[in-house]
Amino acid sequence: MPSFDTICEANVVDVKHAVENTAKEIGTRFDFKGTPAAIEIKEKEITLIGNADFQLAQIEDILRNKMTKRNVDVRFLDKGDVQKMGGDKVKVVIKVREGIETELGKKIQRLLKDSKLKVQAAIQDNKLRVSGAKRDDLQAAMALMRKDITDIPLSFDNFRD
Repeated sequence: MPSFDTICEANVVDVKHAVENTAKEIGTRFDFKGTPAAIEIKEKEITLIGNADFQLAQIEDILRNKMTKRNVDVRFLDKGDVQKMGGDKVKVVIKVREGIETELGKKIQRLLKDSKLKVQAAIQDNKLRVSGAKRDDLQAAMALMRKDITDIPLSFDNFRD
């Protein structure tokens, strides 16, 4: 029975390179001289540190530009709230999305069921396995998901005929 997996997974290497390039640019830009502006990455969390919200917005803009140049979709970024640190510093933690949450998986299942396509979707860990009798039905399901699910970048993996 033909099937494929729907996943939401960023290229970790490209994300790390984008963060490193952002850190280099922060070090060389004149408007960041003498300020605590910094960016660091630990596993799936990117931390932006700056003097004010305006500076955090500038750092985030640089990061988004670097990620776009490396063909990493910026929809992988899940920005948190601004937090105060000691003194006049502020920070923001941005999480890199990994996997499909259960709520989104159920939304996709409902979408496929309502579309009257002859496919079945099953949530497995952090991915969604879609199977059907015909390859054409699976391709139609892919097109439907690309069209209707726009808030996160979906990719399709493990297509079996």
